[in-house]
Amino acid sequence: MIGIPAAFSPSYAQARVKFLEAAAAAGCALQSHRHPLPGREGETLALDVARDGPAQSERLLIVSSACHGVEGFCGSGVQVFALHDAEWRAKARAAGVTVLYLHALNPYGFSHLRRVTQENVDLNRNFQDFSRPLPVNADYRRVHPLLLPAAWPPDADNQAAVQDFIAREGLATWQAALSRGQHEFPEGLFFGGQAPTWSNQTLRGVLAEHAAQARHVAWIDLHTGLGPNGVGERIYAGREDAQAVARARRWWGEQVTSIYDGSSTSPLLTGLMWESIHDAAPGAEYTGIALEYGTVPITEVLQAVRGDHWLALHPQAPPALAAEIKAQLLRAFYTDTDAWKGQIVSQARQALFQGVDGLAGQNGAVAG
Repeated sequence: MIGIPAAFSPSYAQARVKFLEAAAAAGCALQSHRHPLPGREGETLALDVARDGPAQSERLLIVSSACHGVEGFCGSGVQVFALHDAEWRAKARAAGVTVLYLHALNPYGFSHLRRVTQENVDLNRNFQDFSRPLPVNADYRRVHPLLLPAAWPPDADNQAAVQDFIAREGLATWQAALSRGQHEFPEGLFFGGQAPTWSNQTLRGVLAEHAAQARHVAWIDLHTGLGPNGVGERIYAGREDAQAVARARRWWGEQVTSIYDGSSTSPLLTGLMWESIHDAAPGAEYTGIALEYGTVPITEVLQAVRGDHWLALHPQAPPALAAEIKAQLLRAFYTDTDAWKGQIVSQARQALFQGVDGLAGQNGAVAG
């Protein structure tokens, strides 16, 4: 068993090595889908896939990290710890559940300390039907001129304009306007894209290979940035389906929240990643959650995201300013303390065990 802090890494390059070594030591089947661009340190980037269990299992649990690149510091640590956790692995095997670890869905963002992909796309807004008209976020149109000022940090006028908007319409409206996603401003925040990204296409290929045979699929997608520090909100991750929400609450507890009924800290979103499972395994019963760990207050998170987007548009920024913007972004999505890491792993471990029980029909579910 590895110690909890040792499962986490200070860089994508080190996280990838730890994941691949842990998966190999566990005897997992491994695949690496190489990204076309290099990492921050010149390293190879990849979506790495480790399968722990038979390929033809009818019960599949997906555990994914780094949908939002920089959030991978948390998710990778959970995955590495799980691969070293003999009790957990024995539990899944005994229940006949194959576990599919997807390490770094957005390796570019993980390595380069960005939340978005190399296309400046929020991957969890990118799973749209691009043959149809894309959703319009009218509130984002209103705030976009405020988000990326000419200079950083924002001057007094910009700060006053933002505070005036929040005072008039509320922090929840400000958060939703930004984070709901938009498809009109390619340089803007929470851009959902105008075509499938590399990560989108690669994930779909992985799921088509590994999930097609499954009759029961569970998915735990690991995120950070919303809620109280160290607290893992369990957000239902699936289509608007009352039966699936009820099943998720049987498996993971009544505290499971939903973007569809307003109980989640996340606003209502579209283009979500788990839409892909229905194409890969159309006949499977699907149950999923996003495990969303809190870090710093939402105002600080959104400010950090703004700063990172500003930096992407101003690569000539002074090195000291660039370093501070990146440090602020990392703090917004990763609390680098042993206490926080302990909270993260303990809550994830509970969710993993509950997911296996659900797939095995031991949480009030009917899995035949």
